[in-house]
Amino acid sequence: MITNKKPRSSDTDSNYMRDDRTEMSEDDDRSPPSNSITHDSSPTRTCTPGPGSGSSSVPEYLAPYPDQVLENVLENVLWFLTSRKDRNAASLVCRSWYRVEALTRSDLFIGNCYAVSPKRAMSRFTRIRSVTVKGKPRFADFNLMPPNWGAHFAPWVSAMAMTYPWLEKVHLKRMSVTDDDLALLAESFSGFKELVLVCCDGFGTSGLAIVVSRCRQLKVLDLIESEVSDDEVDWISCFPDSETCLESLIFDCVDCPIDFDALERLVARSPSLKKLRLNRYVSIGQLYRLMVRAPHLTHLGTGSFSPSEDVAQVEQGPDYASAFAACKSLVCLSGFREIIPDYLPAINPVCANLTSLNFSYADVSAEQLKPIISNCHKLQIFWVLDSIGDEGLQAVAATCKELRELRVFPVDPREDIEGPVSEVGLQAISEGCRKLQSILYFCHRMTNAAVVAMSKNCPDLVVFRLCIMGRHQPDHVTGEPMDEGFGAIVKNCKKLTRLAVSGLLTDRAFAYIGKYGKIVRTLSVAFAGDSDTGLKYVLEGCPRLQKLEIRDSPFGDAALLSGLHHYYNMRFLWMSACKLSRQGCQQIAQVLPRLVVEVIKHEDNVDMDEYVDTLYMYRSLEGPRDDAPQFVSIL
Repeated sequence: MITNKKPRSSDTDSNYMRDDRTEMSEDDDRSPPSNSITHDSSPTRTCTPGPGSGSSSVPEYLAPYPDQVLENVLENVLWFLTSRKDRNAASLVCRSWYRVEALTRSDLFIGNCYAVSPKRAMSRFTRIRSVTVKGKPRFADFNLMPPNWGAHFAPWVSAMAMTYPWLEKVHLKRMSVTDDDLALLAESFSGFKELVLVCCDGFGTSGLAIVVSRCRQLKVLDLIESEVSDDEVDWISCFPDSETCLESLIFDCVDCPIDFDALERLVARSPSLKKLRLNRYVSIGQLYRLMVRAPHLTHLGTGSFSPSEDVAQVEQGPDYASAFAACKSLVCLSGFREIIPDYLPAINPVCANLTSLNFSYADVSAEQLKPIISNCHKLQIFWVLDSIGDEGLQAVAATCKELRELRVFPVDPREDIEGPVSEVGLQAISEGCRKLQSILYFCHRMTNAAVVAMSKNCPDLVVFRLCIMGRHQPDHVTGEPMDEGFGAIVKNCKKLTRLAVSGLLTDRAFAYIGKYGKIVRTLSVAFAGDSDTGLKYVLEGCPRLQKLEIRDSPFGDAALLSGLHHYYNMRFLWMSACKLSRQGCQQIAQVLPRLVVEVIKHEDNVDMDEYVDTLYMYRSLEGPRDDAPQFVSIL
């Protein structure tokens, strides 16, 4: 929090507020309010002498802050301002708004755990009840970052324990969390209600046991794609024996057996439970028992969706379809991790109400999918494996007219095979699902014509990620680069903010992105580009670019240096297996001293003299971090 008494028009104060805000937000619009908003000084309150008093007996009094009444009104108004972007803009109006906005903010978002220190964040925002912190960059999900890089939760939870005794919610993404961290969290916040860990690691079932046993008001425990070690601790049994407040329990990523009897009792005494996602150790027979006890579920992750070995030979099993039919409120279905397709028709009774269906672990064919998807007329989100082929995607396009998000993942990620989905499936989706806003599509072959068709048929696209597996793959019909396809996407999709490109691309594709991608915030590039000119087009033409991820591309020092004017405005830049020299990276660090420039060395590369393995750059109010491992050099 700013404590000096400099005038509001002070350049130092204004820049400090702007810098402090940008490091604590993911919003891309960091410009101050327009000049039409005047920053007049606060009215001066003067104590005027009363009747009969000498004019010199009462000195003039200048208030150090704006009128308290107006400030109280402002505080009441800002309580209703929930958008981070709106709040950040409000904090830049003047010092009074800056102070009041901080006092009324209850949710703290940190887009990069190294961009600001816990001490700085918590000295400014003192009344926080919900904290979200993000750690490693996204490419860490693809094993492109060595283990033990950092992003430790320990300093954050230690600071929160001293500053936020009333904290209720913690959301972490790609952070390193230990059992001790979870123990401190559970001990420090008596009213703690919500813990969400996405793509986190470092903790185990021991830590979970401490959280569920001590946080007696816990409503949400969501473990999503996190690595949880098996400490042979029965954490499910550690929930309180009394009726719980649980509303959401997600543990499908916990890859170890659980005490099912304890889970069944927990579900029975959790009347508010709406979301439940099970791991692969829960059989379809056990799922049936849970559904009978909790027919009020709205979100269900089915577990393995196959019978356990001891009952697999029983001829007459439970009526699974009736259990699903009883779940009248079910709108989101996922799981199916070890699916036996013969059981799939059991979900037919709920298909008509589904708005979200996740088959990304279910290796099903088009013929197995068709009877299911033909009933999903309300579906808005669909994740699936490419095992359904183009035929399955055509079935989706024929039925799911309300689809907003589609993700197609590969069963076999190898590059040297002919995958089951292609431009045929993509074109069918674009023609049948005109309301599509987000797509992630893995394939082995594609054409410009199909991508151009999608840009015209789905102009509301906000996210377009096309991953053509196999390096430098051209249009497989014409043999031409994929430039025109991606160019059409950025030209015709006016709402596009996230783009991932792949395939054979020349500098022309990047020229299109620079010319038309004026609101693109996140750009991912893999195995693409001709020369440094391509990246220059992007850095000079995309003013709102926040996150730039590049791997295995020919961009070098000249391309890197072309973005000097923009790096302070970006969340981060990641470049791995490119043609960057250490000298080029060093030059960036010298010219932009408030940018943290990390050069990461991988174990399988002993020679870094010519090109660096990985460059990771991010803005920070704190300067270089003090927990960098030996394989990280901070320039």
